[in-house]
Formats: sequence, structure tokens, C-alpha cells
Amino acid sequence: MKPTEELKNEHEAIKIALGILSEISRRLEAGEKVKVDHLEGLLEFIRVFADRCHHGKEEGLLFPAMEKAGIPRDKGPIGVMLAEHEEGRAYVRGMAQAVEEYKKGGKTAGPDFAVNARNYAALLSSHIDKEDRILYPMGDSRFPPAIQDALGRGFEKIEEDVVGPGKHEEFRRFLHRMKNEYPRKA
Repeated sequence: MKPTEELKNEHEAIKIALGILSEISRRLEAGEKVKVDHLEGLLEFIRVFADRCHHGKEEGLLFPAMEKAGIPRDKGPIGVMLAEHEEGRAYVRGMAQAVEEYKKGGKTAGPDFAVNARNYAALLSSHIDKEDRILYPMGDSRFPPAIQDALGRGFEKIEEDVVGPGKHEEFRRFLHRMKNEYPRKA
């Protein structure tokens, strides 16, 4: 499997989380209560899986390899992806602040979480589409097998060092539970 295929598989898990965020946002905007541990669990998934692991693979390994292969960073597709990663992190910080207020019973905390969650979901949905359809194929077309292999080994190291053993399976179980708890409304 090419390293970009691994990243696309990770996108599928992230898209599940985005769907859950959408339903949680709907409920919070309707004034319904949501369990704090669900909000905190989603934040952990986003911070560890989506950001430190997935974006870590891109920022630490894939994007530098793409630059070496002649794909521009500044005023190019890599720069756009990096800017969107930073924008997403700002929304995650907003969600985290809202969760802290939600735990204290803050009246605007639910809607504040929902606004940040919806913005994050919209950003990442578009971001994932651009990576899957444009950026990853661009890199794959320029990477010889030796670079593909080096990226794969680097990705494995990030999995071990950043996520840790058993964490992917734990996240998969969490997303499955949350998907059942927060099915998408038509």
C-alpha cells in the first residue's frame, strides 16, 4: 500500500468523526445535553489521530518529500494545506475552550462548541477532498519506489511514537460507539 493510500484510509476515520461532530452540533444548537466525555473523546481523537498522527505524517514527511520532488510550498498546494491545518487547530482550540465552559454550565458553551465544530468539519471536508483528489496523486506521480518505501517506514515510526500501541483500535471502537450514539439525521 502506498503511504498516500494509508492517509486516505485515515481520512475515512476522520470523516466519521466529522459526521459525529455535525450531529453533536445539531443537538447542542437545539439545546440538548451532550455527555462531556463524548466531547472530550472527540477532541482527543482530533488532537491525537487527526492532528499529531495524520497531519504529523503530512507535515513531517510527506510535504517535505513533495517539496524535494518539485511541488511548491509557498504559494503552492502544500502551503494551502499547511494554512488549513493551522486554521483547523484554531477551531479545535475553540472547541476545547467551549468544552471547559460547558463543564462549568456556561450558557453559550454548547452553541460555541457547535460553531467551531461546524467550521472545523466544513474546513476538513474540503481539505480532505483536495488532498485525496489533487495533492496525493501529484505526489505519487513523482515519488519513485524508494521514496514511497521511506515514507512508509516513517509513517510506521510516527504510529509507534505518537499514537502508541493499541490506540488506533481504541479510537476505532470509540468512533463506532459515537456513530451509534449520534447517527446522522437526514
